[in-house]
Amino acid sequence: MWFKRKQKVSKSGAPVYQYDSVKTKFEGVRDFDAEAKEMFEEHIEKYVGKINKVFHEIVSNIVHVDVYHVAPTKERPFHTMITHGMSDLPMTVPEGAEAWKYAELVCFLPEEFDITEEGFKNERNYWPIRNLKFLARFPHEYKTWLAYGHTLQNGNPIEPFIEGTKLCASLLIPPTIVDSEFFRLKVRDDKLINVYNVFPLYLEEMQFKMDHGIDELTEKFDRFGVNDLYDLRRVNTCR
Repeated sequence: MWFKRKQKVSKSGAPVYQYDSVKTKFEGVRDFDAEAKEMFEEHIEKYVGKINKVFHEIVSNIVHVDVYHVAPTKERPFHTMITHGMSDLPMTVPEGAEAWKYAELVCFLPEEFDITEEGFKNERNYWPIRNLKFLARFPHEYKTWLAYGHTLQNGNPIEPFIEGTKLCASLLIPPTIVDSEFFRLKVRDDKLINVYNVFPLYLEEMQFKMDHGIDELTEKFDRFGVNDLYDLRRVNTCR
């Protein structure tokens, strides 16, 4: 079981939560929405590109999280990795946010990134996928939600995602390098899936966002020419 405690309010007025972890009981997969899965695959191929491969999860708890891969093309010279399974269950959203209770995640990796199964044996290649899967399961384990502008630190105490970088937190924002129609998919009247880009942050950027809000942080990204592609050595816009 997982517990959530409201810790404080940030300078920007956003609530800050601290999560206390207790070992999760293995429950298996609670639900699977076959209709949504088929529609989501069609949605990917319509707005992003042909699905090249699916990295299937072998053992799943609560939700079964697979990761779709859309290979680089001349028009889109990067790997696109997209979850499916997070939206099989609704998140626990606050009153008034019912339109945001279903979500999936995406990230964009440079063309030279090794996304083969052999390459994924190296944590330097696998960490973005591990993070996607962790975030996809997180709201269901903690009885909470993830949506636009939310940030989540890596580890407690916070630590870099991998050796050789100081990137240590995840920000959820809309993807900017694919068609904006990809952001949302209406499956049924009672199910609207929102798609968020998982973008890695530096500690200073996470703190700046908490103090000044998401809009001012994304303005900094624009000013420094930061795009959606993962870059372990990119400029720290809030240093």
